[in-house]
Amino acid sequence: MGKHDKDKKRVKHDQRDQRPSDKSTGDGGGHHAAKAHGQPATVDASLPASREELTRLHADARRRRTAAPYNSPEHHAAIDEIGRIEVRIADVERAMTPPRG
Repeated sequence: MGKHDKDKKRVKHDQRDQRPSDKSTGDGGGHHAAKAHGQPATVDASLPASREELTRLHADARRRRTAAPYNSPEHHAAIDEIGRIEVRIADVERAMTPPRG
């Protein structure tokens, strides 16, 4: 370590302390795991309520996504369908799990 390396570290440390933190400003510049991201998911009730049927639909949608040309309308439609199915699966599983407490 050179004689002046300590001075560089001190400058970096001082600059870091002078920066406003995301928590104090509230402008949302950093990642906050506790905050919701995007829009809340809506459950598509038109999908089956059976986990087995949903799993089959999910596999079919994944096959369609894989077979479709990348970034095509079919590819995007399959991605959207996979998301809708996954949200419905989570809803079904949430209903099956007994509440805690």
